[in-house]
Amino acid sequence: MIVLKSPREIEAMKKAGELLAACHKEIKKMIKPGITTWEIDQFVDKYLAQHGAIAQQKGYRGYEYATCASINDEICHGFPRKEPLNTGDIVTIDMVVNVNSALADSAWTYIVGEASEETNRLVEVTKTSLYKGIEAAVVGNRIGDIGHAIQTYVEGEGFSVVRNFIGHGIGPSIHEKPDVPHFGLPGKGPRIKEGMVFTIEPMVNVGSYETKMDSNGWTARTVDGKNSAQFEHTIAITKNGPIILTDQGE
Repeated sequence: MIVLKSPREIEAMKKAGELLAACHKEIKKMIKPGITTWEIDQFVDKYLAQHGAIAQQKGYRGYEYATCASINDEICHGFPRKEPLNTGDIVTIDMVVNVNSALADSAWTYIVGEASEETNRLVEVTKTSLYKGIEAAVVGNRIGDIGHAIQTYVEGEGFSVVRNFIGHGIGPSIHEKPDVPHFGLPGKGPRIKEGMVFTIEPMVNVGSYETKMDSNGWTARTVDGKNSAQFEHTIAITKNGPIILTDQGE
């Protein structure tokens, strides 16, 4: 069942989103060769606590960290670790923020130092695909219109869209209906209605869209070892168009 959110609930989630966006802006300043995703995770945990918020995924199904930190061929749900990042790496930092029981979710891929032309294109195409998906998220369209907009753009640029991990509704719980794939056919899926709140979070690979799981049971990576990027916003559907609750002002 898809639960529509009230204006009051959306406003509360917007406050969580604003804090999450501010945290990502601080992370952007930290990204450089030699830093570790462990240091970033510790920073996020402390930053949120100082602002009266909770890292919602910490403890979720036994997950131990404030962030997911996925490097290079890791698609999502990478564990923060103490190995330093190197020039040319990309790292996706994903987090869910809880402010007074209202949630927001956003992931961002960062380039460490200077990267190859292919890596820069991957990151730019993935980011652009997110906003193409958001443009399709209007009242009267269907969820499939979002995925179709993303898939056709990404594949037209020579990259692939991950199938095994998708966007989702969000509210009092991290994962709610509707499911929001980043691939599919236009005119299919649930009708988009005012009051829906969900994430759009395309994961885009240089090579094959297929995935494999690490032995930790969490981290997904590309089957061919090629890089993957992800950008994610939480959006609210209004009669005047989608509102990006996790907007960083970009």
